[in-house]
This record gives sequence, structure tokens and C-alpha cells, in this order.
Amino acid sequence: MRSKIVAGNWKMNKNLAETEALLSELSAKLPNTEAEVMVAPTFVNLTGAISNLEGSTIEVIAQNMHFAKSGAYTGEISAGMLVNIGIDTVIIGHSERRAYFGETDEILEKKVTAALENNLKVMFCFGEELEDRKSGNHFNVVKSQLKNALFSLNKSAWGNIILAYEPVWAIGTGETASPEQAQEMHAFIRKTITEAYDATVAENVSILYGGSVKPGNAVEIFSKPDVDGGLIGGASLVADDFVAIIKAI
Repeated sequence: MRSKIVAGNWKMNKNLAETEALLSELSAKLPNTEAEVMVAPTFVNLTGAISNLEGSTIEVIAQNMHFAKSGAYTGEISAGMLVNIGIDTVIIGHSERRAYFGETDEILEKKVTAALENNLKVMFCFGEELEDRKSGNHFNVVKSQLKNALFSLNKSAWGNIILAYEPVWAIGTGETASPEQAQEMHAFIRKTITEAYDATVAENVSILYGGSVKPGNAVEIFSKPDVDGGLIGGASLVADDFVAIIKAI
């Protein structure tokens, strides 16, 4: 049975003091839930967050990593470094990494491979741009992103994969993705994995929705049968909002 997951991607927000304050508030207000709750602070605050959440059910995950083990990659972090400080899960392929830092499917395939080789779970992000959606090419784009970065994996590796669908066109654009559109794409993703592997792999992988989930729309989005939770951006930076989203699942 696939897991329900609510993950907060804090992006480049919160200094150390702010991180500690938010984590303390989240810990105090965390509701009883069967869902896995994750937070992804900045690299410089990962160890502090792990220490702050000792004994908590909230998991600290990383926002990114490099595919190399070590070397002359100024400013980068390897999978082994993340494992060494106690990280078990890493986000790979976020739309902002693709858009602002030129991460291609080829680069992301290398990152996924490196993460899995270091026994990290991968939260793999993907999704179409506005022009893809308007031209009706959104299904092809999503299928291509999955195929190029993930479909070379052995079937057994999928036990360490979490998917996060990001409709980039519905994030900060003024456009709105309906819960029905989210369900339609999530069902397509599961069908695509079934065709590439089998129904068992498809039914057991958690597919999160990353399209501006907020307390006001979380219940309806999470009620869809193929939506297994959310990768939350801005709303995860406010404890009460993030807790409300956790409750919604």
C-alpha cells in the first residue's frame, strides 16, 4: 500500500533561528496522522533541523544534490555527504532547478542513479510548462520526463521512488489547476508506469501534487484517488497553514 506524504519544500527561506522556531512550532502543533510528514530546509540548516527534530516523526529531507561523489564542484553537495549527516530522502528535478539552473533529463538521470546508489530515497519532480498545457502537449512532456530520467531503473528501485507532479503553469502564473486536472494527470502517470513496468509498481508508488496546495484547496485535492499527498511550497513556511494541510490528508 502506497504512503500518504505531505512534504514542505522551504526553498531559499528561513535562517537558522527562523528554522528552529518554525520546527518547534510544527512539532508542538503536529496532528496525529498516518501520513509521512517531511520538511526540506536549506543545506546550511539540515543538521540543525535534524537535531531539533530528534524524537519527532517529522523527517528532514534535502532539496537537491550533485551526481558526483566528490571533486571540483564548488558549491555542490554529494549524496554521500547527505547520508553522512542523517538524510534519507532527497528532492531531485524540481521545476526551479530545471528552469533556473539548466538541469536536463540527462543530468537528473545521473542524480537519481547516484542517490539510489547511496541508499537515498528520491522525491522526483516533473511537470509541464504553460505552453505545453495550452498546446495540448502536456501528457507527452510528462511521459518524456519520466521515461528519460526514471525508466532505465530496475523494477526493484521503485520502492525508493516518490513522484511529485508539478504543473509549472499553475504556480505563480495566475492560472489555476483544478483538482480534476490533478487527478487526470496523476491517473495518466500511473498508467504510464504500468505500461513501462507493471500495475504493481504503478499502484505502489506515491504520487504527490505540487501545484500550489493551500489549506483552502487541500481537502478536495487530496480526496482524489490517485493523489497521495503534496509537495508544499509557500504554505509550508507558515506552521498553521502546513498543519492544516497535514490535517486535510
